Amino acid sequence: MSQSGNGASADPTVGDGDRQEPPLRLGGMALRNGLLIHGPSAWAAAARTRDGRIEVSSGPKPVFSRGRLGSTPLLRGPLRLAEAFAVIPVARRRLPAARLPAAVSAAIRRMGRPTTSGGRATLREGVIAVLGVLPAAAALRDRDLAAYHGVEHKAIGAYERHILDPADAPKEHERCGSNLIAPLLILSVAGQLVTERLFRHPGPLPRAIAGTASVSGAVELFAYAERRPNSPLGRAIHGIGHEIQRLFSTREPTSEQLEVGSAALREILRAEAALAGSVQAGAGTADTL
Repeated sequence: MSQSGNGASADPTVGDGDRQEPPLRLGGMALRNGLLIHGPSAWAAAARTRDGRIEVSSGPKPVFSRGRLGSTPLLRGPLRLAEAFAVIPVARRRLPAARLPAAVSAAIRRMGRPTTSGGRATLREGVIAVLGVLPAAAALRDRDLAAYHGVEHKAIGAYERHILDPADAPKEHERCGSNLIAPLLILSVAGQLVTERLFRHPGPLPRAIAGTASVSGAVELFAYAERRPNSPLGRAIHGIGHEIQRLFSTREPTSEQLEVGSAALREILRAEAALAGSVQAGAGTADTL
């Protein structure tokens, strides 16, 4: 949402000759006892165990959005969301100490259940869709999860803004998934209403198509708001998301929780650097053949 090897500079963006590299684009998901971060090629997670230790793990990230599909509007959004979700079971196996948000798992399971038609069912499906693709929304019900949501924003925000102490970074972040809540809720409800108008008894396939289109549209609006934050639409999307974060979904973390976030940040930067080194070494070997 900083990575450096042991003994590296405190600012991981400073390289040889004090040349600053652009920060990696990082995303994350708060755990109930830690933080999961994913970058362009790798993921890393850190969790506080019950006996107080910090355990860390990392690995390559599943990538579905390479090539033309990854740059195609309405397709790139669901693919990148799929990448973020595909990391979760991998990280859970590699880091058994990690405690996933229970509310998110329940919401995802409920997404596959059939529902009756009608306005109330359509609204319920829209809400479930929001919870299904936004792990941060579950922070509304869990104080520790909300605190680690704040850790996510502070750790990644400090890295992106070159702030040495994550405690000094704001607990709200402009790229938080909370900015998807309003567009996704509106488009999900609209998509289900259109489906019920077009099909007398819509089955799983039309509903799945409507759901995918809603997610795709919401992600495109999210991206538009990031590109044009000062536009009326950008201000509206970011304004709603910021207030959700400020009032409900994030809390100021403790120094112990920030320590876990810093461990996750260091590990993702180390993992990304290691993968980049492997690619470069492979390319160099290929050049000599």
